[in-house]
Amino acid sequence: MQEATLNKNQNEAPLLYPQVPAGEEERVNAIFKGVEDHLGFIPDGLKLYSLSPPLLELFMGYIGYFNQGGTPLPAALPTMIRYLASWNAGCSFCVDMNEGFLTNMNFSLDEIRAARDNPDLAPLEKRERTLLKLALKAVDNPDNVTSVDMENARKDGWSDREIFDAVAQATNNRAFNTMLRTFNIEHQGVFA
Repeated sequence: MQEATLNKNQNEAPLLYPQVPAGEEERVNAIFKGVEDHLGFIPDGLKLYSLSPPLLELFMGYIGYFNQGGTPLPAALPTMIRYLASWNAGCSFCVDMNEGFLTNMNFSLDEIRAARDNPDLAPLEKRERTLLKLALKAVDNPDNVTSVDMENARKDGWSDREIFDAVAQATNNRAFNTMLRTFNIEHQGVFA
């Protein structure tokens, strides 16, 4: 992915502005308060979901599963999956967000960015990189995932649930990337 591709919509206005449906303000505000208490701000990508409070709740459940201990995957792995899947999809909002999460996990920007062109350079354990590459392959070339890929992951000690979780993280993140890119939510502060 080239930097120019990531930034092509940076100066364009969003195509949708979040408006909480009448009567749903308390429901949405309660969710956003929890997010703000945890992160210190409300990501604009998440604000978009306030258009549909039921989808916001589902999305928050999904985020909670991967970020608050629901998955058996090591914490840095889903974050690196999101980061590289977002890089490959050209979603600058998610690249920036996950890059920030990874630096908060004490990885350097150089370590993180080196993985953009080569997942084998991701600052993860070797066995984690095996699952990272499987998840990226699943989202970028799903027809090319084979039983050999699955066996390699299992040989590295990954359970079927962990394999499923890694692929679910990649594919659901790709859907979020597509949503943000569709509506030109390319950076934090777009709704300011």
